Amino acid sequence: MLHRYSRLGYVALNVSDIERSKRFYEGLWGLQPNGDGADGACFLRCSDDHHNVVLYQGKPGLKRIGWQLESEDDVQTLAENLHTHGLATRESDPAEREMLRQGRTLRFTDPFTGVVHEYYARMDKADHHWCPTVAKIQRIGHVVLKTPRYAEAIQFYVNVLNFRISDVIGDRVTFMRCFPNPLHHSLGLSNAKGAALHHVNFMVSEIDDVGKALWRFKNNDVPIVRGPGRHPPSGSVFLYVLDPDGLTVEYSYGMEEFPENGAREHRVLPNIPESIDFWGAPTDKRMGAIGEIDNS
Repeated sequence: MLHRYSRLGYVALNVSDIERSKRFYEGLWGLQPNGDGADGACFLRCSDDHHNVVLYQGKPGLKRIGWQLESEDDVQTLAENLHTHGLATRESDPAEREMLRQGRTLRFTDPFTGVVHEYYARMDKADHHWCPTVAKIQRIGHVVLKTPRYAEAIQFYVNVLNFRISDVIGDRVTFMRCFPNPLHHSLGLSNAKGAALHHVNFMVSEIDDVGKALWRFKNNDVPIVRGPGRHPPSGSVFLYVLDPDGLTVEYSYGMEEFPENGAREHRVLPNIPESIDFWGAPTDKRMGAIGEIDNS
């Protein structure tokens, strides 16, 4: 028996200057601040949830990924399954759960990427409904991780963490959905020499959000590192930029969705540039270059 996901809940990022990053993510990206934690963390949201991004002081990169499961029973099922596979888990204490406004919260470190994954079934809602500002953000969409243990990681995410493969590009990247969430991918695994964060994605409601963002970023000297373009695997229109620390963040519009039952088989696309982008947008070498994994 495997656990069932609701969705990708939030991403915790380490940044070098919390106030600077907060200004970027609020004023230019379109997130809404929702208070600070006792440990100095800054909560931001793009939904009615208490948070979808948490900023911590640290070396720029990924602190952890938070996944919301369908029920508390799913949290327990996952804990038992991880123990069966010899993986150590740890529970957040009541004070941290209160700060995060979450129910039972379980964490473990993925041995193939070094990423800390967090699992919970309940998060409090914010005091006020989500109201988009500079972009009509729908949700936090996905995270792409780089790993030198690519083949092992894929098997682990499928067989232990209950992800399903949606599409693959050669031996370069695998797009995976957290079952039974219908979105084409909530996680990507990239074959690389070292483990790192590649990028964090946010899905927007209109293609105009991508076009408006292009000029908003240009007018504010935000580096654009790829796009606009369209990804063949998911069909998404995309735009990638760098945040103040050089972390790569993406807007995307549109994405294939899968039914829980009777989903198509995944495709294996050739490892050529046209499998990444229909439109042929150039890629800045800074894309995905910064993103240390914090496995503490």
